[in-house]
Amino acid sequence: MRIAAMLFLLPLLLIFTSPLQGAAQQQVPILIYHSIDEFKGSGSKELYVTPENFEKQMKYLKDNGYTLLTFERWNEIDKVNKPIFITLDDGYKNNLNVLNVFRKLQDTAFQPAATLFVISDFVGRSTRLSKTELKNLAGTGFFSIQSHTATHPDLTKAVDFKYELEQSKKKIEKITGKPVIALAYPYGNFNDRVVAETKKYYQFGLTTTPGPYVKQGVKNERYLLPRIYVKYSTTMEEFKKSLQSN
Repeated sequence: MRIAAMLFLLPLLLIFTSPLQGAAQQQVPILIYHSIDEFKGSGSKELYVTPENFEKQMKYLKDNGYTLLTFERWNEIDKVNKPIFITLDDGYKNNLNVLNVFRKLQDTAFQPAATLFVISDFVGRSTRLSKTELKNLAGTGFFSIQSHTATHPDLTKAVDFKYELEQSKKKIEKITGKPVIALAYPYGNFNDRVVAETKKYYQFGLTTTPGPYVKQGVKNERYLLPRIYVKYSTTMEEFKKSLQSN
């Protein structure tokens, strides 16, 4: 009788537990920006977001209860309300505009945070953040400074992984005095070898594959993190829609 009862209950357990497991899958947006500045005609316009629009977007996150995280706090995504990651690639000097916005919006209930992925050999160039600026940004508590490689190559065609991955990590750590644990793949390009090499030095690898992060338990999941582009042409309605799944 006990066996028969168990066989009867098993399908019911599957019915009632499966939806709960599905509902528990949280979708975490990882937004990708580049330049935060007025577009002045140089470079790709779509890689710019004006400081005014960036502030509106961050204020929306603040007003709607989002928690801005960096990768040092990855393990908090299941513990905080509406987790989201703000990432900025290439280390442009105009990312200093992010600091101004963050200081304006910060209060006791909202602590802004963003991750800057910098190209270590480009640090100090005329359009890029300097060593002093990176160190100061890291010291504000708003920013995590992470790696975008040493020279921004297509890693699927790279030869010197040790220089691109290990040396960039060491250079950035020397500048900020803080651990470098995440890598943004240049152009979003990766393959099995790139992932294997990245795992030697980093805990996370970020792609430009569109969409939010959803924990699925697949192999190398933290080295295949998707991101959602925010562009010059992104309207507030489009920005909100990109977050609706969260």
